[in-house]
Amino acid sequence: MDNRERLERVLRSSRDRVSNPGPDEIRALIRKTDMVTVVGMSRDPMKPARRIPSYLAAMGAHIIPINPLAGRMLGKPARKSLEDVHEKVDMVIIFRPSEQVAPFVRAAAARPERPIIWLPEGVRDDEAAAEARAAGVTVVQDLCIYRVHRAMGGTLRKAARTR
Repeated sequence: MDNRERLERVLRSSRDRVSNPGPDEIRALIRKTDMVTVVGMSRDPMKPARRIPSYLAAMGAHIIPINPLAGRMLGKPARKSLEDVHEKVDMVIIFRPSEQVAPFVRAAAARPERPIIWLPEGVRDDEAAAEARAAGVTVVQDLCIYRVHRAMGGTLRKAARTR
């Protein structure tokens, strides 16, 4: 099975596969991603909300952790909220339960740089996603970015800039 077939298979696993971007767009989105804000990043290294951002950082992404209860994560100061992030971000990953994501989706969609909004596997809010999409923001929901990245053959662009 080639990388495209693997990616298509992973994309079919989402319960929002009709509204999520297709394989070519997903590939392009991930390849242009450098700065990633992670809402709900966990302090527990065993949880996906910590393992996945750690993996993305190892692949070259610059991670901005958001956790109001944490001091530093991945060697960087954790921010209290998305509003505390003043850097331009390419993607906002929201690790919160489905019933809690709407305010974070709306806050991410309101950012001037229009970042990709990514809700991990098992997380979705169709109403908030539809609002963001209607405003021209790309939303991916109910999909694991780690699985997508691995299906693509590990093609996350290494960050060219130093921070």
